[in-house]
Amino acid sequence: MSTYSFGNVNDPAGHGDPGRTRNPYATPDLEPLMEAAARLTEALHAEYPGLVRNGEVIQGELAQSAEDGLPPNRGRIRSALENVAIGASAGTASLDYTRHLLHALGL
Repeated sequence: MSTYSFGNVNDPAGHGDPGRTRNPYATPDLEPLMEAAARLTEALHAEYPGLVRNGEVIQGELAQSAEDGLPPNRGRIRSALENVAIGASAGTASLDYTRHLLHALGL
């Protein structure tokens, strides 16, 4: 058996860094996510006006989640974030906020 570390491998056997394990079904803390989504939309207005609708979709889903108390629609958010990730260039604020939201939501 090898002692080589494969890094963060969170599989059913529980190998990897337990501090990074996330429960994908838990409701995330919406306040920081809503702030990040608002900043993403602002960055899209400045950098990619054609992608602003994606930021608005994310903000709308998070606002609806805050209103009804249910988890946000991860599918719609993922699709909007993927659209931004495809259209945004490296080194832009839009891509930074997109990556932040993807990580925070565990997508």
